[in-house]
Amino acid sequence: MLGQIFLSATLLALVAATAAAWPAKAVPGTQDRLKSDLQYLSSDKLEGRGVGTKGLDLAADYIREQFRRAGLDVKQVDGDAFQKFNLVTDVKLATPNSVKLVGPKGASIDLKVGADFEVCAFGGSGKISGDLVFLGYAIDASDAHYSDIKGVDLKGKIAVIMRRTPLQSDSSGPFAAPHGGISRHAALRSKVSNAFGAGAKAILFVNDPYSNRHNAEQALARAKDAVVTAAVAFNSGKPSEPKKLAEARRRLKASVERLEGVRTVQKKGLADPLMKFGYGRSGNSRNIPIVHITHKAIDQVLKAALKTSLSGLEAAIDKDFRAKSQVIPGWTVQLQTSIETVRTEVKNVIGVIEGKGPRADETIVIGAHYDHVGLGGPGSLAPGSKDVHNGADDNASGTVSLIEIARRLAGRKNKPPRRLVFIAFTAEELGLIGSARYVKEPVFPIDKTVAMFNMDMVGRLRNNRLIVYGTGTAPRWKKLIETKGKQREFALSLKPSGFGPSDHSSFYGKKIPVLHFFTGTHSDYHRPGDDWPKVNLAGMEQILSMLEEIIIETANEKTRPKYIEIKSRAQVSRTGSRPYVGSIPDFGSDGKKGYAISGVSPGSPAQKAGLKGGDLIVQFGTAKIGGLDDFDLALRKYKGGDVVNVTVIRDGKRKALKITLAKPR
Repeated sequence: MLGQIFLSATLLALVAATAAAWPAKAVPGTQDRLKSDLQYLSSDKLEGRGVGTKGLDLAADYIREQFRRAGLDVKQVDGDAFQKFNLVTDVKLATPNSVKLVGPKGASIDLKVGADFEVCAFGGSGKISGDLVFLGYAIDASDAHYSDIKGVDLKGKIAVIMRRTPLQSDSSGPFAAPHGGISRHAALRSKVSNAFGAGAKAILFVNDPYSNRHNAEQALARAKDAVVTAAVAFNSGKPSEPKKLAEARRRLKASVERLEGVRTVQKKGLADPLMKFGYGRSGNSRNIPIVHITHKAIDQVLKAALKTSLSGLEAAIDKDFRAKSQVIPGWTVQLQTSIETVRTEVKNVIGVIEGKGPRADETIVIGAHYDHVGLGGPGSLAPGSKDVHNGADDNASGTVSLIEIARRLAGRKNKPPRRLVFIAFTAEELGLIGSARYVKEPVFPIDKTVAMFNMDMVGRLRNNRLIVYGTGTAPRWKKLIETKGKQREFALSLKPSGFGPSDHSSFYGKKIPVLHFFTGTHSDYHRPGDDWPKVNLAGMEQILSMLEEIIIETANEKTRPKYIEIKSRAQVSRTGSRPYVGSIPDFGSDGKKGYAISGVSPGSPAQKAGLKGGDLIVQFGTAKIGGLDDFDLALRKYKGGDVVNVTVIRDGKRKALKITLAKPR
């Protein structure tokens, strides 16, 4: 009950035993407060709480104010509740930008930005020159017995790469994707990683000729269909309805003119659209210049040096399904790209209830992330949507539950035996960045942090099914959760691992016992339909009441929860058929040129090889590693049992290791 003191561990056990058959008495007004908080945090005014939006700042202000009103100390971070730091949230095109193709005997072709080339936002700034290498599609697929990479010396050179894949007209071809989708080998990030890993210092992308031809055929077919439709409508017109007949005549004339326009344009040459600056950027940019140039530009080089064209090379690859990668003799490129990064200040919001007694210097962290995906973009599962993604369940539900628990515990008469730290994390959707920053720069010592409880998407309780991660990270957790869950008739799904796709992972990586509460995904996940009316307020009340009791019992225990290492794969990594390594990504590393890890899973190949948290992997086998994407793609080239040379940067020095990969998990 609100206002009572923290009971002793013995008395709490007695209360739990006598009240096991029913939930604790409800706190009046809980659902009304949850609803009010939820309506604000998931309103359109907050712009989906995307990183870089004013709405995210409004959310932070609101959370701080609710913490303050509840009675929490909101001045523990340099006199404020905000733990501030900067993130790269966008890029913008600067100047100068230039591309010059230089041939033998002083011949040169100056390309014009916007007409002959565009700078790619997923590349970096630089001023370089180098020899040209035609790299086909930059695919390296041993499973398809095809590689544009093998046998090609790319070190220090500039790669010319076609988009898409070979044999696109074959729906059952080696790179055909199911359901009419796009093969992962066609992804820009895959091509960039392959070229970068092989040593390329810049990339010139060109559209594959097949796509240009196919798009032209589609455009012509649509124009013809429009004429047929308009002609049928006109021929069906009635002289007795002159206005309708005149409108049908106008539409027929317009459709014929459009058809003639399409034909006229195509006679001059196929459309060859360039990727506009900003296309394809997903937050994992490469620090090498990348531009997109036209067919006309590259064909001048290919015809002069190789006596062929891009279409000719594409046809040759398709004919025998063999790569045609080769040096383009006598030609170099001089290019300069200028891209400025846009940094945004973000903040974790921290409120504190100080402890009292011999264990007051020990800390329990209760957390939930408050950011979401804003107006769509790379984080959205609704392709092309620019609508506000309000994120009522993800994760306004966890945030308002955090606030409500803070109200309840701050309203008690006496201070708890241990310090309680409530943290609303930022930038979780970008990769657990807020929690990663906190464990790197903790307000209270990590070695004195005894437990972390996390809530992420707790607003869609269905059939009373509650998922709890981390139940194996401390000996007392499983029985405690089962007891509390039974009182509320939860259908529990218990996950022993302390790793998972939310902020508790950052704490478990620091050897802190964790529990993470989750009600499951749904069809509105990362889509505009995740709105507050769909949230189960009664279910949220039951979950937060259960966690409140767990926090109280943990605060009152004489001994801190004992940390247990769970020998299981870290679930923050990407899924798939790649071999198992067991490295834990450090999503909080900002701007490092490599794959930073925050730790390794117990008993994993990474641990056995001697990798440690803080390592920066810069080489994996023969592949140069510039980030998680590069590591992910390099790993796909191996199988379980392979021994791979790995180079890491540790404490500023390069260190060579060998890792024996395990089978996929």
